[in-house]
Amino acid sequence: MWERLRSIWTVPDLRNKILFTLGMLLIFRILAHITVPLTALERANLVKLFNTNGSGNLGQLLGLLDVFSGGSLQTFSIVALGVYPYITATIVMQLLQPIIPALQNLAMQGEAGRLRFSQITRIIAVPLAFLQALGQTAIFVKAGVLDPTSFDRRYNDPGLVG
Repeated sequence: MWERLRSIWTVPDLRNKILFTLGMLLIFRILAHITVPLTALERANLVKLFNTNGSGNLGQLLGLLDVFSGGSLQTFSIVALGVYPYITATIVMQLLQPIIPALQNLAMQGEAGRLRFSQITRIIAVPLAFLQALGQTAIFVKAGVLDPTSFDRRYNDPGLVG
């Protein structure tokens, strides 16, 4: 087994891919500790939402999503969405492929078509991330974690951010 791991490490392409993946994991874990600024009351409401079982189905759903986001949803981190927008964009592109002939043609163009298809997927992931962030914020407002009236005041009065 050690011999096989050593042989994998000697191949430059595999070594670069492994180091890139480890680097991305490290960066994600560092960014997971940077939180969205919340007031003390909002922070307490967020902790209460995740720590109590009395919140019902929403608390269970958010707990499951928190597991998939590596715990960054519970801390309301800047990377709380994780890879959800990219996964959603990939699913959307796969579903649109048989409907839109241009996407079907891209899939049949070989490597160049796949690269273009991936590029379109990443471009679609950006607005999806924005929409999912708005949806996540709306869920937290509906659950009583975030105060919808504090958004205007928060950026005009820096003393409100806790």
